[in-house]
Amino acid sequence: MIVYLDASALVKRYVAEAGSDEVASLIDAASVVGTSVVSRAEVAAALAKASRMQVLTLAEVEAALHAFSGEWTALARMQMTEMLVARAAAVAWEHGLRGYDAVHLATAQFWRDMLGERVTVATFDRQLWEAARAGELGAWPERLA
Repeated sequence: MIVYLDASALVKRYVAEAGSDEVASLIDAASVVGTSVVSRAEVAAALAKASRMQVLTLAEVEAALHAFSGEWTALARMQMTEMLVARAAAVAWEHGLRGYDAVHLATAQFWRDMLGERVTVATFDRQLWEAARAGELGAWPERLA
């Protein structure tokens, strides 16, 4: 199984919260795991926010960032191109997505087209999850609460 992780799924890899065990199992079951390069900034921003809001201690955030940085190169990282941004603009309009969600959807679609295989989008964002299902991609988890 080819899995595309958006930032909401990636964060669960490094912060123990609801869904973390399921994300770990999904990653273990995948033959390839990838994301967009924008996820690096999104994950760092999410962790910084968790620190500011005192959801995580500074030590927990630093440990999560260290683990994330250590595993970053193991991910298949899709680069941003003008063509991909144009595709993201189109899917943003089509599905009413926020900017980075549109980038994730467009990137997963491009990856599917490039590989000629099914790509499953792992996300905990309802709009992106619904758009992935509508865009002929797999959407994980099977049901989103």
